Parts: sequence; C-alpha cells; structure tokens
Amino acid sequence: MDELLESQASAEIHRLLTEHQRYSLRLDELQNKPYLSSDEQLEEVRLKKLKLHAKDLIAAIEHHAAVVVSA
Repeated sequence: MDELLESQASAEIHRLLTEHQRYSLRLDELQNKPYLSSDEQLEEVRLKKLKLHAKDLIAAIEHHAAVVVSA
C-alpha cells in the first residue's frame, strides 16, 4: 500500500512540476515583451498565482510523504 501511495505522490509531483515549468516558460515569454496588453497583464498575474499554487502543492505532497515515511 505504501508503494502505491508513493507512486501516486510521485506521479502527482511530476505532473505539478510539468505545469510549473509550463507556467514559467509562458511567464518568460510575457516578460520578454516590451509591452503587455490588458489581457496579457491579467494572464501574467494568473500564471504567477498558478505557478505559486503548483509549488505549494509540491511542497505539501513532499511534506506529507516525509511524515508518512517517518511514522
């Protein structure tokens, strides 16, 4: 059972890391533009929030996995 949970956690972390990287790449594209439209400015804010949320979820999963392993 522990192996199943570990596998699921690993898959979720991988998915979140992929999302985080995708958000970073798009943010880089936006930040390299000399001017952002209103829609692009909103997208930038949204991407920053999504990127932070993905990072927080990764940290929470890793923390939970560490607690389970040490228990």
